[in-house]
Amino acid sequence: MSYSLFHNRYRSAVFFVILAALWGGTYPAIKIGLEDFPPLFYAALRLDLAAIVLLLYVSRSFDYWWPRDGRDWIAVFSGGIFTLAGHSVLQNVGQQTVPSAIAAILGGLIPVVTIGFAKIFLPQEEFGILELLGISLGFVGIAAITRPDPANLLAADTIGQVILLLSAAAFALGGVLTQWANAEMPFSPRTAWAMVIGALLTHVASSVSPNESLQLVQVSPRGLVALLYLGVFVSAIGYLLYFHLLPRLGSVELNLVTYGAAIFGTVFSWMLFDEHVTVLTLVGFCLILLGFVLLKHEAFYEEYKTRRKHSN
Repeated sequence: MSYSLFHNRYRSAVFFVILAALWGGTYPAIKIGLEDFPPLFYAALRLDLAAIVLLLYVSRSFDYWWPRDGRDWIAVFSGGIFTLAGHSVLQNVGQQTVPSAIAAILGGLIPVVTIGFAKIFLPQEEFGILELLGISLGFVGIAAITRPDPANLLAADTIGQVILLLSAAAFALGGVLTQWANAEMPFSPRTAWAMVIGALLTHVASSVSPNESLQLVQVSPRGLVALLYLGVFVSAIGYLLYFHLLPRLGSVELNLVTYGAAIFGTVFSWMLFDEHVTVLTLVGFCLILLGFVLLKHEAFYEEYKTRRKHSN
């Protein structure tokens, strides 16, 4: 294995873990922010903040920072409409009536739904038995970590759960379409303009919603910190990493970041809210890690053969 190939794999792995860590705090941050802001307006403010940060960055750092052809625009609109606006709006609305543990379970369906969309738009993507088993183990691991109360699962608002399923589908479709577009535009400007489109659409949704009003806004330090975290770290930095990794890992493998985010979310809850880590939680961690190993078994095997070859 060449040094550059090893370096790229190592860097992608590091970025993947950072992204999972950043997104691990999404659910608690949304819950905190919804105490101060209407859901659609909160999602719009989050995307506003991310768009401003990214546009200031790309306008000073890139010559190619404006979409030039159809593939660029497809990538920008796919990310803006589905991955950002659709996912953020539906996630915020759904979490109003659905417990966080159930929301995490439904969010864990993103890699599963991604496979369905990839079969339609990315026929070159191949999924064997081990890959499907890895994704299934990861989903079971999320269930073990979050331990949703069956009573909550049955009692939670059905419409809210359907909305969260649509949120997962929107996120998955946006990633697949962005990969399908195969745009030449650098990922940073592409992400910035996707944020702009996502923010505009979310503001429109907020303005026409009968349940949204600026009079409902009650700003608190906790709410502002949550908004700052979601806007700068989850959205601006997080989606920069996401769209950077997308052509390198593919939408199916990359969307497994939701499983990694579940691990970090549990750790953060333990650190911040003194929630207990049980044996079942550790079992869930192991299942998710085993799922990752199964999904990457070919890469691990190739690296093993290369190392043996060089050692001999």
